[in-house]
Amino acid sequence: MGMSVTISAAAEQDAEQIFRLQYLCFQSEAALYGNYRIAPLVQTLDSVREEVASHCVFVARLGDEVVGSVRGRVAEDGAAVIGRLCVHPRLQGHGIGARLLHAVEAALVELGPQRFRISTGHRSEGNLRLYRRVGYETIGTSQGEDGVQLIVLEKQVTAETYATTA
Repeated sequence: MGMSVTISAAAEQDAEQIFRLQYLCFQSEAALYGNYRIAPLVQTLDSVREEVASHCVFVARLGDEVVGSVRGRVAEDGAAVIGRLCVHPRLQGHGIGARLLHAVEAALVELGPQRFRISTGHRSEGNLRLYRRVGYETIGTSQGEDGVQLIVLEKQVTAETYATTA
């Protein structure tokens, strides 16, 4: 590949690249469901900017280009909710998604959640494979506001996996 992909916390100036990348990456997801009104495709740039400012957001960079992104926050029930994981189509299958997941989990664990939660569409086999490979287990289903049937997965936060150096 030449250059290596680096993972870091997103900065305010990354919002526009994240917005464009998200739109590109979720086209294939929309095609799976025949629904081009799924949440990642109708989210506004201002909303992405707000999330970058208020959530735990990480990006994968190849040089100056944002080629992956993920967001997380702690919900009212105390679970760390992770979402909008995306990797540029030309770089999928190289472990970038797993690295982004690990980075956001490690940052969120500092906020004290007991478990991580992530959702994906029921036809999104690649996503489900990744999440299960890194320890997530299906706990149920839900329906997105866009009508897509979602699989909800969780994994417990374990001290061994996320030992902090205090």
